[in-house]
Amino acid sequence: MKLRKRSKRLLVILATGIVLLIYASMETRWVKTTHVTIESPDIPKSFDGKRIVFVSDIHHGAALSIERVQKLVRRINNLRPDIIILGGDYVSLDEKYIEPVFTELGKLKSKYGVFGVLGNHDYFVNGDLSKKMLVRNGIKLCDNKSYWVKINSDSIKIGGVDDPSGSKQILDSTIYDVHKSDFCILICHRPEYIDQIHSDLVDLTLSGHTHGGQVTFFGLWAPILPTDSGMWAGLSLTRESQKYRYGLVHSKTTMQSYITSGIGTRAPHFRFFCRPEIAVLELKRK
Repeated sequence: MKLRKRSKRLLVILATGIVLLIYASMETRWVKTTHVTIESPDIPKSFDGKRIVFVSDIHHGAALSIERVQKLVRRINNLRPDIIILGGDYVSLDEKYIEPVFTELGKLKSKYGVFGVLGNHDYFVNGDLSKKMLVRNGIKLCDNKSYWVKINSDSIKIGGVDDPSGSKQILDSTIYDVHKSDFCILICHRPEYIDQIHSDLVDLTLSGHTHGGQVTFFGLWAPILPTDSGMWAGLSLTRESQKYRYGLVHSKTTMQSYITSGIGTRAPHFRFFCRPEIAVLELKRK
């Protein structure tokens, strides 16, 4: 009798494990659209109500096909964004994926431009080729570069810092001509860079890299997050380690930060209560 009970328990545990693995695998394809309002008095009147679509960590490769990238591009274009921002890590493991992914991303459509930075995995594979293909396909490279975006007589600044896997991160290349009353967006692939920003000229930072933790305890806590080297390692046991895991974060200053859960995955290719997302950020003049 005891043997039967044990066998039943083992079967239940095994069946539950299989169901959870199937769900975790399916969740990697269950892309959500997250709507976030960004309020600031520095947002000019002409930008009030404008929408920025932000995606990161596509990781095109064996685990995320070019067909899924094509579907992503169609979904973004159907949102009719005013501005599109890409947060890096476009490919995984092999440079043969670089040209196809940027060819598809070159089909993104927005009223006022597509902007992007590279991530650590782009440099691990081939950073020079990634930059070349990014620019060739009409995406404005923001690695230690910045651009004024104008609507009527109003403008906002969009810039970025390079990933430390590629070169030094230079904030001044974005804020050197920004005034306190300007609205300034900074793209930094790794959210830990947020703590290095000591200027009050940046209003909004956009980051990826963490995948939201990828596997979480019901969206509340992620046991494993990337280290400073960009690799997945170590347990994230402290509240401080979860600070820039996912979502909208308000700093002690007026700066806000949004960290997306991204689109793709790193091995093991599962997600649990951490769906991939397309973030739609609506600018609201406060």
